[in-house]
Amino acid sequence: MTDVLCEIRDLVAVVTLNRPARRNALSAALLTSLRTAVAELSADPAVRAIVLTGADPAFCAGLDLTELGQPRGPLSAASGPVLPPLSKPLIGAVNGAAVTGGLELALACDFLIASERASFADTHARVGIMPGWGLTVQLPAAVGLRRAREMSATGNFVDARTALQWGLVNHVVRHPELLDFSVRLAADAASSDPAAVQAIFTTYRDGARVTAGDAAKIEAAAHERWHAGGIDSSQVARRRDAIIERGRSQAGSPR
Repeated sequence: MTDVLCEIRDLVAVVTLNRPARRNALSAALLTSLRTAVAELSADPAVRAIVLTGADPAFCAGLDLTELGQPRGPLSAASGPVLPPLSKPLIGAVNGAAVTGGLELALACDFLIASERASFADTHARVGIMPGWGLTVQLPAAVGLRRAREMSATGNFVDARTALQWGLVNHVVRHPELLDFSVRLAADAASSDPAAVQAIFTTYRDGARVTAGDAAKIEAAAHERWHAGGIDSSQVARRRDAIIERGRSQAGSPR
């Protein structure tokens, strides 16, 4: 059975972790397949956005502890970025539990959509292991330092509605609607200028690594580079008109 499934819908790729019997726990093989898949999709000009989800009932239960416990095993030194740098927006469609390494995988997404069945927990301390994929940076950035400390110290699960209130996820939707909603949102992202999206996301990432003052300088430098070649005013006008019409069509419509 293939442990990572990929499907392309127009300009949107859907990547599914497919070890449901193990609650999509990250084995070395699954992690390698996932990293390869998203890197290839990031380089594919036919793809402008990627949705990452799990085969029900879980999003990802973290690292496969049967492999993690092996001395010098394939996951014994799992650290560094969980996913390679991507040039396309990565949207997490969290369909169930996202636990420990699964939470870190969710945090590696650019933003998250949660099913009503989703839940989130950091159980590193309960298991007795140390995070190595950026959780102590990404989790407080998402929910605030005190809430991040609470999650890490207690290992308590946070349900979807609480995750929305805390800013961990962007939307909570009914479970049957999760993938369609996420793909529609990805299609919205795919309809934007891909080079501009990539430049803006790169600026977000670079700015997150430094102080606020330096982040402003990074944005100013990115702005100068982008506009150095001049702007096609007629193209901007056409796009602005399209945006106005799009805004009118979305006014009052639930997202």
